Amino acid sequence: MASCEEEVLRIGRKFERMIQGTKTMDDAMELLDALSALPVDINILTKTRIGMTINDLRKKTSDEHIAKRAKALIKEWKVLLANKTSSSKGDAKDAVAKNSSSPSVSSTTFNESSKHLSQSSVSQKCTSSGTANSSTPTPTARKQLLPDEVRNKCATMILDALLSKELPDGTLDPEELAVRTERKLFEVHRGTSEKYRAALRSRVFNLRDKKNLVLRENVLIGAVTPEKFAVMTADEMASDEMKAQREKFTKQAIEEYQMAVQEGTPSDMFKCGKCGKKNCTYTQVQTRSADEPMTTFVFCRECGNRWKFC
Repeated sequence: MASCEEEVLRIGRKFERMIQGTKTMDDAMELLDALSALPVDINILTKTRIGMTINDLRKKTSDEHIAKRAKALIKEWKVLLANKTSSSKGDAKDAVAKNSSSPSVSSTTFNESSKHLSQSSVSQKCTSSGTANSSTPTPTARKQLLPDEVRNKCATMILDALLSKELPDGTLDPEELAVRTERKLFEVHRGTSEKYRAALRSRVFNLRDKKNLVLRENVLIGAVTPEKFAVMTADEMASDEMKAQREKFTKQAIEEYQMAVQEGTPSDMFKCGKCGKKNCTYTQVQTRSADEPMTTFVFCRECGNRWKFC
């Protein structure tokens, strides 16, 4: 299993490709959540320079949610740095060793990284103090869900995602749901491998998806069992809107492929915008309603460029 530093470097390289434009930002939120769950300390922040990478991502992205999440993560690390500075009046090396070996400090660090997550009224089960409003609760210390540190953090990520919005009527115990989901993931992937972590990130992302509220509610009320949820495919977890969009893209791709393999009619009426030649073939297809103009698909036999117009 990769060390924390190696995992941070791996995620950092993905963010660098996003910043450079060679990779889409589709899974940026999942990667930010994964970073938040890792037991990052001052040494790792210094060696990997991940803070600078996340700051560059925040400036580069046009997605408001990604920018806010990146800013929140940077703020968490600044708190970690401030705590480290205040506790380093003695021997700095001893303090670092203590922070890396003490379970209580590791737990505190992880709980700090969860402060940005909104809690619902169920958080009252985890603490006996206060009567916080469910829409604006105060962060509470989490109990250990699983004895293994890595698996506990993963189960906590699932729990935080389940508690990220208002809970529906008939909600089951979110902690039990999170633990059962993690256990099934661990069983299916036979350990905390890369596939296990990828499956975890996918489930957390879908639970947090504002356009896919039905999935989270179904898990919370037991309509979808944790064991079923842990093995669902991306298509099965997708919202109705996403499923319709995927079906549309698939249909469009099939139509364009079918048009491409047809021979078409040779013509010099069309000038290729890529190579400037007029050695083309075209095919006309009724892609919309009967009273609408036909769509013309053009193929340049010189350079292979394709385009269409109505």
